[in-house]
Amino acid sequence: MAEPLRYSGAAYFRQRIVLSVLSGRPVRIDNIRSTEDSPGLSEYEANFLKLIDKLTNGSQTDINYTGTAVLFKPGFFAGGQVEHDCGTERAVGYYLEPVISMAPFGKAPLSLTLTGITNSAQDPSVDVLRTVTLPTLKLFGLEDGAELRIARRGAPPLGGGQVFFSCPVVKQLKPVQLLEAGKIKRIRGIAYSTRVSPQTANRIVDAARSLLNTFIPDVYIYTDHYKGAESGRSPGFALSLVAESTTGVLTSAECAAEAGMLPEDLGLRTAKLLFEEISRLTSHRYTNVASNS
Repeated sequence: MAEPLRYSGAAYFRQRIVLSVLSGRPVRIDNIRSTEDSPGLSEYEANFLKLIDKLTNGSQTDINYTGTAVLFKPGFFAGGQVEHDCGTERAVGYYLEPVISMAPFGKAPLSLTLTGITNSAQDPSVDVLRTVTLPTLKLFGLEDGAELRIARRGAPPLGGGQVFFSCPVVKQLKPVQLLEAGKIKRIRGIAYSTRVSPQTANRIVDAARSLLNTFIPDVYIYTDHYKGAESGRSPGFALSLVAESTTGVLTSAECAAEAGMLPEDLGLRTAKLLFEEISRLTSHRYTNVASNS
């Protein structure tokens, strides 16, 4: 096997592991938080390596005694049916985001079941991955089969959510071009709530629309209330918004409730974040992703 590529520090840890699998090149990462009070790999990073081990065939991971150095020798991405518990340190999005980038290149179609926190303030929610990331993959030739289904919601700190992700194998990728961003023509969103009053989601929607409708009339936000076994182990609520332009650009913003936050405050904060993303998007000329015929 080739000499491993050497890196230092904990930055871009997931990206380095993913690129190692896709390229077949081993990597060695040293000085992982070596100067901090809690040196070495964190629990969620070690959990991510366990997920990679389940998804690949023949991978080897060597971690030193202090956890500050990792040698990863990749196998091939096998795909197939895999189940994994993401724990409660990070949300499902932390693990699913890099997996989506690898899934089309597996030896077999992937059917992945992840359990844990589905929406948090720290990581991308499963809603954004479903409504923005997966549709974007179609531009690269992954037109059929990629699906993300939410079976149970799981709010922090205890989680309890469950999602199913499936992805076929792609034989050839389509090239893409950067074109004009276009103008925003519609805004869609999902306001979810678990183990709280069903009116919570409606209050989020009313607050968000009070601001969004001053920008564009075509605004529709779905309410998604979970109860019983599908509501996870902790109460919570969140809002995810997606703006679509006339050229097919998707830009999103989201917020998950923090302790003491009112539904109205959450709705207004998310709407303001979306306005910031739209302003950033339209300020650059070449920002739209479109497929090259």
